[in-house]
Amino acid sequence: MFEIQVSSKKGKVLQKAHCANEKCRIGRDRDNMIVLQGRKVCGVHAWLLEKEEGVFIEDNSSKTGIIVNGTRVSSHGPITVEDSITIGDYLLRVTCKRVQNSVVAVGASVKTENEARESAPSVSTDLARLDTEGQIAEMDQLYAGWRIIVRDKLVKLLDLRRIDVNKLSDAELRAITSKAIEKIIADIDDLPNDIDQAELARQSLAEAVGLGPLEELLGDDSITEIMVNSADQIFFEQNGRLKKSHITFTDDRAVISAIERIVAPLGRRIDESSPMVDARLPDGSRVNAIIPPLALKGPSITIRKFAKERLRAQNLIDFGSVSPSMINFIEMSVKAKRNVVISGGTGSGKTTLLNVLSNFIPESERIITVEDAAELSLIQPNLVGLEARPANQEGKGLVSIRDLVKNCLRMRPDRIVVGECRAGEALDMLQAMNTGHDGSLTTIHANSPRDCISRLEVLVMMSGIEMPLTAIREQVASAVNIIVQQTRFSCGSRKVTSIAEVTGLEGNTVQLAEIFRFRQRGYGSDGKVKGVFEPTGLIPEFYERLADQGTHVDLSIFEKAPKTDMAADHSHV
Repeated sequence: MFEIQVSSKKGKVLQKAHCANEKCRIGRDRDNMIVLQGRKVCGVHAWLLEKEEGVFIEDNSSKTGIIVNGTRVSSHGPITVEDSITIGDYLLRVTCKRVQNSVVAVGASVKTENEARESAPSVSTDLARLDTEGQIAEMDQLYAGWRIIVRDKLVKLLDLRRIDVNKLSDAELRAITSKAIEKIIADIDDLPNDIDQAELARQSLAEAVGLGPLEELLGDDSITEIMVNSADQIFFEQNGRLKKSHITFTDDRAVISAIERIVAPLGRRIDESSPMVDARLPDGSRVNAIIPPLALKGPSITIRKFAKERLRAQNLIDFGSVSPSMINFIEMSVKAKRNVVISGGTGSGKTTLLNVLSNFIPESERIITVEDAAELSLIQPNLVGLEARPANQEGKGLVSIRDLVKNCLRMRPDRIVVGECRAGEALDMLQAMNTGHDGSLTTIHANSPRDCISRLEVLVMMSGIEMPLTAIREQVASAVNIIVQQTRFSCGSRKVTSIAEVTGLEGNTVQLAEIFRFRQRGYGSDGKVKGVFEPTGLIPEFYERLADQGTHVDLSIFEKAPKTDMAADHSHV
């Protein structure tokens, strides 16, 4: 077994791969183990061959050839770590690693195989209980090497059996693959004692037909976000803090396979012509993926997990994200068909809050949701969900959110819920709010209610329709009724920091009246932000109208409490 590292001529590492076979093919074709881009690289440019003496490289009659240590060669070997191999615009470093010695090197220390086995954990040792990060990294590297061997044998075995995996259901494919992996592992004679066969089978199966190491992270409910920077570097957010995972993918090919398994059921694709994709998991979790040549360190995946159980308003109160009075007001705003915009930064919890607010919509109303990648989970019976579609490989078939917003106006909606306004669809959303579709909901990226107004103006300008700024502000002031500001603090806490009512246009300025706010008062001993939710004392205009119409409204939620009592009442937040 040997390792190949590919770098740019400036020295930036682009990819790493482990070859468990005696041969490794390098070139531009996608089925090569090492895929290199560019006109200077042929479809199959060269071969790496492992022999008794070491690893050799051979040119495959390519036009630009192979440059080793500044000299063009047709064959070279055995390769040493000092050798500089150039193919096209890429530099290659090859390191020979005998599988039976892969446990031996840890950090700077070198042990014999027998010494390593004596000091290694027993077969039953759980990887999560290893004492040091070095031991964890050592064992993960060992498992990664054997996963490559199992994967390559699995591909050959399924190919020999002539199994068309495309015609199998997920359950059938998983069952057949599981049996094949178990047979492969059982037939390996030189498997080290340090390897738990059941654990190796589980990892190999997850990587072959699932999402590999991500499955363990996805199964942990305390993890809210997963970030794959490269095959060997995975981070996750847990309890508001970023942590690095000791588990890794085998190589870049395994990462790309996981991405393809995510996007294929949705009719989307990722390749060189379309190297970026937005998708979702079956549970609604949001996925973004980007691959080389745009991602320099290798394929990257970002997953924002959704809670398995649908959150309710009481959950947000229990989390300290909002006060009961604020929830009372927001619920009344939705039921009174006020147009609500949820504003906040990336990862602040806008979509989660939008889901909660949508639950306040009466079941008797018809709802149309419009999203880039479907994430909302509404429970009303009269519901139609629309999802945007990217262009196909020929650049045709694009259906944007703006197209869907225009179309949903012809579908007799009582409410329109747009997952996020990020471009010209903001104008269509404002026009819908102004033409009888009251009670519509959407989210927008902004840092405050005032910034939300400014950003709406910019997004309307992006629609391509020339409008005077005064006319845009009149549209915003007339359409938007309530702005709910969601904020994510540095400690990971997410809170509703402001609720403001849009009261109209005065002169050339959209007027805002803050109804509730979060007043920060430092940090607790656990590092979490502390503060109080408080009303400003202002009563929104529509509450007064509801009261005049005979609707029962609770005006006590707007009363400012004495400072001493208020601090005591909210000390738990």
